[in-house]
Amino acid sequence: MTASTTRRTAAKSRIAAVGAIAVAGTMLLTACGDQTNSDTSKKKGGENSAPLFTKLPADIQKAGVIKVGTDATYAPMEFKQGEKIVGVDPDIAAALGKQLGVNFEFTSGTFDTLLGALPTGRYDVIMSSMSDTKARQEGLDDKGKKTGTGVDFVDYFTASTGILVKKGNPEGIQSVDDLCGKKLAVQRGTTYETAAKDLSAKCATNGKAKISIQAFSTDAEAQTRVKSGGAVADLNDSPVAAHIAKTAGDGNDFEAIANKGDAGPFGLAVDKKNTKLRDALQAAVDAVIADGTYKAALDKWGAGDGAVTKAVVNGGS
Repeated sequence: MTASTTRRTAAKSRIAAVGAIAVAGTMLLTACGDQTNSDTSKKKGGENSAPLFTKLPADIQKAGVIKVGTDATYAPMEFKQGEKIVGVDPDIAAALGKQLGVNFEFTSGTFDTLLGALPTGRYDVIMSSMSDTKARQEGLDDKGKKTGTGVDFVDYFTASTGILVKKGNPEGIQSVDDLCGKKLAVQRGTTYETAAKDLSAKCATNGKAKISIQAFSTDAEAQTRVKSGGAVADLNDSPVAAHIAKTAGDGNDFEAIANKGDAGPFGLAVDKKNTKLRDALQAAVDAVIADGTYKAALDKWGAGDGAVTKAVVNGGS
């Protein structure tokens, strides 16, 4: 979910797992979480020889694990295939793990609870197609109220708003401006829920009818509402909306409309106090961009349009 007002937080358009092929390095769901089995590259005698291992905080070096919170219902970014979490983010994480010499262990939770769990130590990082926004950086809710200390983001991907509509686009939706007076489905806790409220207010300011917003716990529920005709559209990240339109009902359920002018960054979210981990992750993202494994992960899932050329800290607005 990106930095624009029409982006989701992690905005996640979350669907049931699709028929993608799991590869080495994807996450295996266990009783304690979904595990990515990265090659931690040890020298004889047990010393870790991964290029960026020494940049990690001592506790993570000792544990050999980075605990990752995600909402694995958002294909192609992260979703479950059987007992594994697969997708763009898990594949990028596997590449990062080889640079850092630790395993990324993914645990799936509800999207709107992920950031709140970060300060408790349950997760070290949130990697869940989460939009880097100033509000999240500062720990503010959608009304500008302080709810936490905020987080730092290491930006690794960009996406724009995707408008998912029923096949045939019966309402003729071409942009978010066409949603005034319509029923809109979104996932609760995402930037798209906030964006929908902003759009509705804009409609009223322009003398048009407000948007009727229906918020659901998962994006799969929002999609069902659109498919049944109970809402005209579901807002999502562009690669996710495109993936849903291509795969749901063998491509017969939905169409996706991209609003490419509002692209913004996804970031790895880290507790503000954990600057050493933040900086290690930034170095690792730059390293996988340089060695080509980042591009390979994106291209595998058809997400190459979202590639960045450099990791940026707190680049969202």
